Amino acid sequence: MPLFALHCLDRPDAATLRAEMRPAHLDYVRAQAAEYRFGAYLLDEGGAMCGSLMAVECADLAAARRFSANDPYTLAKLFARIDIHEWPVGIDAP
Repeated sequence: MPLFALHCLDRPDAATLRAEMRPAHLDYVRAQAAEYRFGAYLLDEGGAMCGSLMAVECADLAAARRFSANDPYTLAKLFARIDIHEWPVGIDAP
């Protein structure tokens, strides 16, 4: 199955919401072990969390979109933008 990159950027006013939703988000990705491969939060220039970057292994783009749509961060409307792209395995892939 292909990998998909989920590049998610927070709304500018969302720091408190991110902190509140983080436990539910982490529970969600742990429960999706069949699809979730790795990920982490993104930091802005000041070192504050400003988004997420995740890799999921899904049958197709529609499945990757469903993964994203059911994430508690997405459901809470944390993100200003979500980009999802197929991510072919490249050089030095894990």
